[in-house]
Amino acid sequence: MEYQAGGQRSRPRPVPESLRAQAYLQDYAALLEAVPFPSVVFDHRWDVVLTNDAFETLFRGVGPHPTAMPGDNFLRFVLFHPDAGTVLAEHESSWCLPMLAHFAAAVERHGQDGVLRSILRDIAQDPIMDAAYRHGLPHWIRSVGPDALEHDGAVRPLWHPDPRWGRTDCRIVGETPKTLQDMGYTRMTLVLRDARRSAGPVRTAARVRRATSHLSVVPAAEA
Repeated sequence: MEYQAGGQRSRPRPVPESLRAQAYLQDYAALLEAVPFPSVVFDHRWDVVLTNDAFETLFRGVGPHPTAMPGDNFLRFVLFHPDAGTVLAEHESSWCLPMLAHFAAAVERHGQDGVLRSILRDIAQDPIMDAAYRHGLPHWIRSVGPDALEHDGAVRPLWHPDPRWGRTDCRIVGETPKTLQDMGYTRMTLVLRDARRSAGPVRTAARVRRATSHLSVVPAAEA
């Protein structure tokens, strides 16, 4: 190590915070890749920052979409991608409404955020989604209670493209270390569980492709 004149040991130059964050995220990406279950890191807008291969595999069958790909913005995918129900089983009650609830909370905290406002405009331009947000969501929250809104620990159904999993469940695990929190990021992992076989007729993913076009929890009189 070099010495300054006068025999004083030089101090390391401080690394700019952006470089520190970039280095941390690079190492965190390596950690994420070692996880066998689908895992994603996103910001308060649900813009995706990191994913692992298991996440990419889970959503590999969805078609292209200009604004709602799962690796770009996870909220937009859940709400607007026509293929969302082919992966996220029971899409309306298990995925769409909880995400709308979290979105409503984010709008309250970050009401001037441009990305969130653009999502809000897109919701308003979709009559069914707008009715779900303004009428169906409060009705659903009253029905299920506030605990159902929490992502961490929730068990939700999936259609996995790997036939070894098929129609299964995942437990959502929120595991965000302080450094990620300080960056404004959240990590969510979908821990796959043993495949569950329903007693009734099996609905394949292809048969539920457009099932999300109607949100049945919205009372007909209010829609």
